[in-house]
Amino acid sequence: MDTLQSQDRTSALGHPGYRSFAASRVFSSIGFQSVTVAMGWMIYDQTHSAFYLGLVGLCQFLPMVVLTFIVGHVADRFDRRRIGLACQLIEALTALVLAVAVWQHWIGPHGILAAVAVMGAATAFERPTMAALLPNIVPPSMLQVAIATSTSMMQTAFIIGPSLGGLLYGVSPVAPFLVSAVLYVIASINVISIRVERQQPSSREPVTLSSVFAGVSFIKSRPVMMGTISLDLFAVLLGGATALLPMFARDILHAGPWGLGMLRAAPAIGALVMSIWLVRRPLQSDVGKKMLIAVFIFGVATVIFALSTNIILSVLALLVVGASDTVSVVVRSSLVQLLTPDIMRGRVNAVNSLFIGTSNQLGEFESGMLASAFGPVLTGIIGGVGTIAVVLLWTRIFPDLTKVKTLNG
Repeated sequence: MDTLQSQDRTSALGHPGYRSFAASRVFSSIGFQSVTVAMGWMIYDQTHSAFYLGLVGLCQFLPMVVLTFIVGHVADRFDRRRIGLACQLIEALTALVLAVAVWQHWIGPHGILAAVAVMGAATAFERPTMAALLPNIVPPSMLQVAIATSTSMMQTAFIIGPSLGGLLYGVSPVAPFLVSAVLYVIASINVISIRVERQQPSSREPVTLSSVFAGVSFIKSRPVMMGTISLDLFAVLLGGATALLPMFARDILHAGPWGLGMLRAAPAIGALVMSIWLVRRPLQSDVGKKMLIAVFIFGVATVIFALSTNIILSVLALLVVGASDTVSVVVRSSLVQLLTPDIMRGRVNAVNSLFIGTSNQLGEFESGMLASAFGPVLTGIIGGVGTIAVVLLWTRIFPDLTKVKTLNG
């Protein structure tokens, strides 16, 4: 039995269903990142307006907020593979329409924003649904390694996608949309080929306000889950100094565009390295304490980054920020899946996705507002110290977090 579990924990990519799942997520993510960069560049090229750039982010974020609770209920009532397939085909069609519209010079700023909203709505359905699908594909003993593997592959996609979008746009404004459409089609083919080990129980719960908001009620009733999700929410909300990287690169480090590129890449590289490490050496004991320590280190590294006036030290601090955040992501994602019954996973993952999106968006807004009043350095220090304070406070409010031992199901 131990041998079997050991094999399970180290062979996520050897699992046929998981390979198709991971390939679908990666191709979809690269397509999304590429087309997002292209749409942002195109709308700024047409308007030269920071306001319209802000609207791009708003059109991506609002569908997630509006649709979250509907998404969760749909994911618990219907086949999650079919939902993922439908989302990716909608994204492929949208990218293809954009390619034709750009080629024929039909599209203006409002058309771009409409396309962003459509893709935002499809993504709002796709991400929590695919997250809820994973436990139907792999056994509980493999879940931590599967999530760590997915994290490493997604970080790679986050590095490749924007670069690919920028390079393709330089070749032709049509190219990133056309290539993204192809990537979405490849992703959808992989969704079709996913083999499910455990069939998803179909929820026949009537659609009521209570059932729609059941994900929130479920999380609130589980202190470990509530503590884990809220810890990540406040850590990212407070420690969002990375939103100020252009200010640090130009005004503090005097590094120019090349320095900004290094700073932007550092958290993703740190996250990639840590996720690969966690695939090879999964967390085996005291995972709750290790998560709290990782978030504490995240806060310390944020303070070091804020105080640094040396580009090398700043890059090293951001590498640690990305690596420590990955530990928190893997533990949180694993606990959410393991502690949630399959019939509730769609609704719980939808709420989790909303928390993640909210913390990222509001964290950037909060950092921007503080920086306009106090400057980037003090803002970074406040964020890092605030994150450390949250960790210390959460050990008191949610003492059960320190008692979580394993993620092996």
